Amino acid sequence: MNAYRDQYATLFHNGKKIVLLAISTDSVGVLASWAKDADYPFTFLSDPGGAIGKAYGSYSASYGVDTRNLFVVAPDGTIGYTAVPFREVDPTAYTSLGAALDRLAGTP
Repeated sequence: MNAYRDQYATLFHNGKKIVLLAISTDSVGVLASWAKDADYPFTFLSDPGGAIGKAYGSYSASYGVDTRNLFVVAPDGTIGYTAVPFREVDPTAYTSLGAALDRLAGTP
């Protein structure tokens, strides 16, 4: 999540035309504390039962957590980009993600 935070202004266009939602099975309190402590500029959503993760095939029943998959929803509501799994430590993952975000946001 720190990589998202550190690249938020450029990668996510500072939130203009792009909304970043980080979804986790962690509780609301844990997520709120973590987001505040790390100064994350985006929204965290709690999925304690894994319903969202299950709907997107991103829930690990054996561990009881949502997995590190990434879905970009286009303005028309369709999935415009996926990274399953998202390799957050690989710099090229952000190159691909940035290109997809630029395309979907209509940014050159």
